[in-house]
Amino acid sequence: MTLRMTFCATLVASLLAVTALSQPGVAQSEGPTIASSDGVNLRGLDKLSGTSTDLPVSVGETVSYGRMEIALLACRYPAENPEAEAFAFLEITSEVNGERLFYGWMIASSPALNALDHARYDVWVMGCQ
Repeated sequence: MTLRMTFCATLVASLLAVTALSQPGVAQSEGPTIASSDGVNLRGLDKLSGTSTDLPVSVGETVSYGRMEIALLACRYPAENPEAEAFAFLEITSEVNGERLFYGWMIASSPALNALDHARYDVWVMGCQ
C-alpha cells in the first residue's frame, strides 16, 4: 500500500468514528463508551505574535479569540478514560465579515486531521471539561 493510500484509509476510519460520535442514537457494538461533556478546553495560537491562550468554552457558548468567534456545539470523550481523547464540534466564524472559517469535529489527539485553516490564528482541542 502506498503512503497516500494508507493516509486515506486512516482518514476515512477516523471520520467514520467521528460520525458515529455525532449520532447518539446509534448503538456501538465495539469500542469505548462515549460520554458528553459540558465544555471544552481549547488553546489558541496567534502565529504573528507567538502567544498562546487557553480558552475554556461551555456547550452553547460563544467566545471571542482574536478576530474570530468560537462556538462549542458538543464535546465528547471516552467514558472509561476521559484524559485519553476529546472530540469537540466547533463553529468558528470571522468577526470581521461573519464568514464561516471552520465547522465540524476537532480531535484532540489529531489536531491536523480536521484543522482550522487561518493565516494568523490556530485553534486546537486540549480536552473536555
